[in-house]
Amino acid sequence: MATRSIATEIDIAASPERVWQVLTDWRRYPEWNPFIVGLHGRHEAGARLVATLHPPGGRRLTFRPRLSEFSAGSLMAWRGKLLVAGLLDGEHRFRLEALDGGGTRLHHVEDFSGLLLPLIGDGLLERARQGFLQMNQALKRRCEALASQAPA
Repeated sequence: MATRSIATEIDIAASPERVWQVLTDWRRYPEWNPFIVGLHGRHEAGARLVATLHPPGGRRLTFRPRLSEFSAGSLMAWRGKLLVAGLLDGEHRFRLEALDGGGTRLHHVEDFSGLLLPLIGDGLLERARQGFLQMNQALKRRCEALASQAPA
């Protein structure tokens, strides 16, 4: 089955622990996250989440993905579907990579698949990619601001 992917990354001048703390503090997403404006659920693989996205130039969309992976400090992924599995599925992943010198590289990726994938226009995927980039920048700003406030 064909897939289409959005893959972004950003380097953050903060420890992986700090980035993970901000990334998994879902109740604070509305304070800083322009793309995932709401995320609720338990921090454990298999948990059902409620996610609200606001892609640039698009309308808000709420869906209920399942947390497929949750490896504390390094990886968080969920899998969502449109109506039924196989119609239009997406797997959204955040992976943290420790950098030499104490920073963190965030890998922010989504793989789309399903019968409706050929009907999904490039504009929709580009809006989602822009949302990823906006979120990455906002996460970087928040983590670096918090890191600069932390006692040495």
